[in-house]
Amino acid sequence: MRTEPSPGNLPAREHLPAGNAGTPVLDVVIPVYNEEKDLQPCVLRLHEHLARTFPYAFRITIADNASTDTTPLVAARLEAEIPEVRAFRLEQKGRGRALRTVWSASDAPVLAYMDVDLSTDLNALLPLVAPLISGHSDLAIGSRLARSSRVVRGAKREFISRTYNLILRGSLQARFSDAQCGFKAIRRDVAQVLLPLVEDTGWFFDTEMLVLAERAGLRIHEVPVDWVDDPDSTVHIVKTATDDLKGVWRVGRALATGSLALDRLARPFGDDPRDREISGVPKGLARQLVGFCVVGGLSTLFYLLLYSGFRTFSGSQVANALALLVSAVANTAANRRLTFGVRGRGGAVKHQAQGLVVFGIGLALTSGSLAALNAATNDPAHSTELAVLIAANLAATVLRFLLFRAWVFPDRRDESPSTVVASHTPAVPVGPASPVYTTATQSPYGSGPAPHETTSYGTTAYSTTHSPHDHQTWGDATMQLQPVRPNDHDPRDAR
Repeated sequence: MRTEPSPGNLPAREHLPAGNAGTPVLDVVIPVYNEEKDLQPCVLRLHEHLARTFPYAFRITIADNASTDTTPLVAARLEAEIPEVRAFRLEQKGRGRALRTVWSASDAPVLAYMDVDLSTDLNALLPLVAPLISGHSDLAIGSRLARSSRVVRGAKREFISRTYNLILRGSLQARFSDAQCGFKAIRRDVAQVLLPLVEDTGWFFDTEMLVLAERAGLRIHEVPVDWVDDPDSTVHIVKTATDDLKGVWRVGRALATGSLALDRLARPFGDDPRDREISGVPKGLARQLVGFCVVGGLSTLFYLLLYSGFRTFSGSQVANALALLVSAVANTAANRRLTFGVRGRGGAVKHQAQGLVVFGIGLALTSGSLAALNAATNDPAHSTELAVLIAANLAATVLRFLLFRAWVFPDRRDESPSTVVASHTPAVPVGPASPVYTTATQSPYGSGPAPHETTSYGTTAYSTTHSPHDHQTWGDATMQLQPVRPNDHDPRDAR
């Protein structure tokens, strides 16, 4: 997985003001490959809809993925005839590659994409981008699986779609309902930080982006859509499904091993109420209690199963010690990740050592309870032993939570100099900017990096080399998402 440095924490979200400046608020990307037949009707219909219903300036960008038919000619003709249309060609295939290239290069504060077949009804476009314009959400997706969606498609595709989303829920704990609907939008400031982490360049690009965004705590808005299946779709279902499953495995492994530095995106906004200093409200206590109870319940069942298994060939004290030791290691690891949100391998050995101390206290409680039971009854029944152990474990559990919270996994956010406290203008710490990409040509939009592919736009060539002065300290990192005129410059940008 990608682990390059990021530009740092994202600023507070703000409503995008309408204006008459040259920079559009929305850039809708249409990735195409050999779509000479459908491209022109799609662009004309989309342009007519936006011109009639969208209250902001907009742009339509055709992202040609190395088409071998007359698609480039159709795109060039549309660009020449319609002022709001731009054509952009890549010499390599891949929907994810096309989206990353154009989104990384675009100067519009809201970025969207849709499939060329326009299977999704365009009336959902304004509800899709409205939460991003208002500053309410970070990403938005169309969902064909929402209850109020109206979808017309065959049983085969319906089965595949629902099965795939069940796999995502079971393996990656995804909570969004529809990963692959070709109808999504993202704020540009979010894309600049999130896209360098996304590795896939094909159809899994959407899923990977959404999973990482969700794990990072970004807000994803879902819009029910009306959707009609395209019977002439050129998607290869078997190959796409295979690539998606490989992507699920890769992302799941990266998340499990902590190789993704998602902490750079965690709680990125100064307007997160959880970051505010509110007296008398312990930070995260309710969520930690729920997580600890769930982990504790599962650990208790695991412990009892282990105890019953060890009891078949050893005495009660030995069986209790072995079962408690194994379950304590598993319990510490689970609480570390799920209850207290500690990711990565840093400090894992120390936490396990402290967990073993807590285990020793629990062992003393349970062993003492068993000793007292054996002193009172020479041959206690197995059910009686289990009842005593459950009671002792309940007492040990309360003490374990207090020790975990206060000693093993203390909340040290107040000690961090970079903590964001109830401010809508958080200071961004000095750090590396987004990775510098090199390419033969630059974005048609004049700012922002473009990925590694060679790209061309019309007949103009550009340069993408970033100035070393891009790396600087921002005293006020709140991004003012005003429409930018072509000759305007950010006073914080030394370029």
